Amino acid sequence: MLYWIYELLNINILGYITIRAGISFFLALFFTLFLMPRFIKWAKRTSSVQPINAYAPDRHKEKASTPTMGGIVFIGATVLASLLTIKFSNMYAIGALLTIVLFALIGFQDDYAKIKKNANLAGLKARTKLMFQIFSALLITCFLCIFADFNTELYVPFLKTPVMDMGIFAMLFWSLVIISSSNAVNLTDGLDGLATVPSISALASFSIIIYITGNATISTYLLIPTFDVGEVAIVASALMGALTGFLWYNCHPAEVFMGDSGSLTIGAFLGYLAIISKSEILLLLIGSIFVIETLSVILQVGSFKLRKKRVFLMAPIHHHFEMKQWSENKIIVRFWIIAILSNLIALMSLKIR
Repeated sequence: MLYWIYELLNINILGYITIRAGISFFLALFFTLFLMPRFIKWAKRTSSVQPINAYAPDRHKEKASTPTMGGIVFIGATVLASLLTIKFSNMYAIGALLTIVLFALIGFQDDYAKIKKNANLAGLKARTKLMFQIFSALLITCFLCIFADFNTELYVPFLKTPVMDMGIFAMLFWSLVIISSSNAVNLTDGLDGLATVPSISALASFSIIIYITGNATISTYLLIPTFDVGEVAIVASALMGALTGFLWYNCHPAEVFMGDSGSLTIGAFLGYLAIISKSEILLLLIGSIFVIETLSVILQVGSFKLRKKRVFLMAPIHHHFEMKQWSENKIIVRFWIIAILSNLIALMSLKIR
């Protein structure tokens, strides 16, 4: 809408991506802060609360009455703020909204099933959820190839030129990136605010990278490939604002959890941002906390199946530190610090080519 006003009334300031990104941030922040307390009251009234995993540490039992599915609120705020600020003719921005909506629907189905059956493990079956994710990811990658005509070259940090053209295999690789990222954030969302700040940090990094990628002058100077993806920074900024509003209620002790409707969506969107900014490999550093959490689960399961021994007291790794009697706040803040530092390093790497 704002871009339409810019074109209609020639208000130049609304033509700038940075201005509309700032506006989208505060719109999404306001929408979330306004709607979340109302959602929390409704969730408590209807018993839409978080079913606790029977295998989780004992201290989690006290969270059984905490409302869940808060992701629906901040995802809705993100979509609404984005619709008010993006340029609709930009296919990459439309692809961003498509990613958010598709994975939010998957997460919602999973959350609703858990609430209805009042059991943490009673959501969508793992195979069913994975099938939905594969279908959604392939739909998104097809959209990029057909409507955005996105190139299929693979770039690696520190190198000026692409290492290879993936051709048709790009769709498979991109789908893997989206699905892996989606599930990684989902695994991390186990403590109050644990996944929120690393997500905001990653979104901030990608917003900068995408703005640079969409700016011919800056990207040429930094030897970064140029694509017309700048508008997506507005969507990323909206999600940052929405997550900031969500954190107001999600910080320890949490008044609401994001649920799969939030975590699956954030992860998929981060994967999408990595793809369109040609930063798929850099995503490993930008999403370092999510990578660490996922690796801890892989190591734990692999070790137990092969050696009948556990590497950690409990996985994902944040539960390991809980079992070692670390306070929840200490775990959360230290993970936040790691996330922020890794994102700073990732941004510094842009100059080294």
